[in-house]
Amino acid sequence: MTDDSADMPMPAPTPAQLLVLLVPALVVGVLCALVLRALDLAAGALQGVLWTTLPGALGVDPNGWWIVVVLTATGFAVGLGLQFLPGHGGPDSATTELVAEPLKLRTLPGLVIVTGLALAGGVSLGPENPIIAINVALTVALFGRLMPRVGANLGMLMAAAGTIGALFGSPVAAALLFTGTLAAIRGGGALWDKLFLPLASAGAAAGTMHVLGAPPLQFTLPTAPTTPLLLLAGIVIAVAGVAIGLIGAFAFPFVHRAFHSLRQPLLIATAGGLVLGLLGLIGGPITLFKGLDQMGELFEDPDAYDPGQLVVIVLIKLVALVVAASAAFRGGRIFPAAFAGAALGLLAHALIPSLPIALCVASALIGILLVMAKDGWLALFVAAAVAGDLALLPWLCVIILPAWLLVSRAPEFRIVSGSGPEASPATADAGRASEPDAEPPPAP
Repeated sequence: MTDDSADMPMPAPTPAQLLVLLVPALVVGVLCALVLRALDLAAGALQGVLWTTLPGALGVDPNGWWIVVVLTATGFAVGLGLQFLPGHGGPDSATTELVAEPLKLRTLPGLVIVTGLALAGGVSLGPENPIIAINVALTVALFGRLMPRVGANLGMLMAAAGTIGALFGSPVAAALLFTGTLAAIRGGGALWDKLFLPLASAGAAAGTMHVLGAPPLQFTLPTAPTTPLLLLAGIVIAVAGVAIGLIGAFAFPFVHRAFHSLRQPLLIATAGGLVLGLLGLIGGPITLFKGLDQMGELFEDPDAYDPGQLVVIVLIKLVALVVAASAAFRGGRIFPAAFAGAALGLLAHALIPSLPIALCVASALIGILLVMAKDGWLALFVAAAVAGDLALLPWLCVIILPAWLLVSRAPEFRIVSGSGPEASPATADAGRASEPDAEPPPAP
C-alpha cells in the first residue's frame, strides 16, 4: 500500500458491518479476477498472432531475427500509446509501488492497451502493477457511485487484495502481503477483523481464476529431506540470489536515466524494445515474456540445460527485466524476477547435483524476490508455492533470515523521487484521481 496508509485511522468493524460488506467484497474479488483474465486472454490471442500466425504465414523462424522485429515493433507501438493516448498510460511502473493511489478513469484504456501490447510482445514484465492499478481505479469509482459511505481506502484494499489473490491463485498471498500494512493502521479491533474483507475478496478472486481455468502458480519439483548441511546450502543460494538482485537494483536508476534521456516516450520505448529484442536473440525465446509459462518449460526437463546455458538465461533475464522496467513499459517485476530465481536455483542444482531441486529453486526465489519486492511474506509464499513442498516451509523461514539482513537497508528496486530524469510525458502525467476520498471508511 502507499506510504501514508498506516496514518489513516480505521474504526474497529463490528460483525454486522463485516457481514453487510461481505457481499460487495466477494463481488469485487470476482470482478478483479474477470478483468485480469480478460487481459490475459486478449494478450494471449495477440501473442499467438505475433509469434505463431505471422511468422508461419511469412515462412520465417520465430526464434531468430523475428524476436528483434517483434520486440522493436512492440516498443514502437507502446511508445505511440504513451505519447498520444489520454493519460499517457498512467505513471511509469518503475516509479510506483505494487499498490498506489487510484488513477483517473480516463487513464485506464491507455494503460490496458500498452500493458496488453507489452505482455503479447514478449517484454520481460508481468501484469501485476498495471492490473492492480486498473482494478483499484474501477473499484473506487464504482464504490463512489453506489456505496459512497464505504470510502476509497477500503475499496482500494478490497481491489488490491482481490487482484493479488487472482494473480497468485491463492488468497493466502494477499493475506500475507497486507498483514503488516493492516497491523500498522491505527484503530481498534483484531487483525483478522481488518483482514476479513480483503481475504474475502482475495478468496473470491482466486476461486474465480480456478473456475476460469487460469494456470496455477504450482509446479512439481523433485524433493528430498532437508538436513542442516542442506540448510546451509539453501542459505548460500539465497544470498547468491540477493547478490544478483542487488546488481540489478543498483543498476536500475542508471539504466532508467539513460533511456529517459531520450525524452520522448516513443523513442524511449522503441529503443527499449530494440535492446530487449537483441537480448532475446541471445538468450532465446525462454527469456521472453513475464516468465510464468517459461518457468514451467524449465521445470519440464531440468537436466536439459547445462550450467553455461543457465548462467546465460539468468543474466539475460535480469538485464531484460532492468531494461524493460527502465524503458517506460508498464508492468510488474515479480514474475520475471521469479523466473530468474528459478533458473538460478536450477543452476545451483546443475553445479551440485546432490542438492534437491526444490530447495535450490525455493532458496534462489527467496533471495531475488526479497530484492525486488522488499517483502518477506511474498518471497516466502512464492518460494513455497513454486517448490510445492510444505515440508520445506520451516527451513525456508530460517533461510530467509540472513537474506533479509542483506536487503533490509539496500535500495528499493524502484525509481524514487529525484533519482530519475526530469519529468517527461512518459512519467509526468501520473493520471492520479484528483479528489481522493478524505473520509475514513466505516469498516476496515
